[in-house]
Amino acid sequence: MSYAEKYSTSELMAAFVSRQIRNDDVVFIGIGLPLVAGVVAVATHAPKAILIYEGGGIGARTRRVPWSISDNPTTDNAIAAVPMWRVFSDMQAGYVTLGVVGGAEIDRFGNLNTTAIYGRGGSYRHPKVRLAGSGGANDIASSAGRLIIMMHLGKGKFVDRVQFLTTPGYISGPGAREEAGLKGKGPEYVVTEKCIFAFDEKTKEMYLKLLYPGVTVEEVKQLVGWDLKVAANMEKPEPPTEQQIRLMKAFDPDGSIMKTPKIAPDKWEDFDAFYELIKAAYESNHIYNSY
Repeated sequence: MSYAEKYSTSELMAAFVSRQIRNDDVVFIGIGLPLVAGVVAVATHAPKAILIYEGGGIGARTRRVPWSISDNPTTDNAIAAVPMWRVFSDMQAGYVTLGVVGGAEIDRFGNLNTTAIYGRGGSYRHPKVRLAGSGGANDIASSAGRLIIMMHLGKGKFVDRVQFLTTPGYISGPGAREEAGLKGKGPEYVVTEKCIFAFDEKTKEMYLKLLYPGVTVEEVKQLVGWDLKVAANMEKPEPPTEQQIRLMKAFDPDGSIMKTPKIAPDKWEDFDAFYELIKAAYESNHIYNSY
């Protein structure tokens, strides 16, 4: 195994999430960076893992990044293509072992808000910002066996208590999920562009576990709205391997997910340039050779 000497923050995040996917996992995965992590896992250490998309694609093996939850690649060479209600009912039945979701606001118990940011003097009916809502996140966090959250670590995003609970983490602390009758065990990690948080087994409170190169503990604490606990032995996450980076670039040829655009901004309206880039990715077989 050879580690990459140079890598982006997005590649580091995707590599970490990829390593959390086990060979026997059934993963309910979102579009974007979580999807890249899933594809890398299946192409390397977890070839038997099954990726499920919200639109109903199960176990696809595709050569192009999907741009929505029901884009064609979500059913390329798939085990099955079923209605949306079916994949969610299967998750509620306990068949999904890992879910990956995002959020706009999170609190110390891993509860997510993707509904509304009230702001000073605001309310649910008159918020400062109206967000997109739950989508499938509430279902995933409630029923998937394990949960990983990927989100931006920004000022005002990590708060002591979310203003609106869209998606449950550990709710109010130990025993709250069980009391609410939720099947899933709750979040394991919160993966950001500066660090990775985990949850204390006893208190269920989020703490700082892994720090990215060049980031300080104080820098992270200034962005968190509670008295953040820190792991006794602070470590850095394992870097991406050269193989992982190669797969990410092959699956995301235009760099739209990994934030490494391969087409100059003034060429985005040039359909021929875009077509040739995607065509080259489709014709390449080095992703499939890794399965």
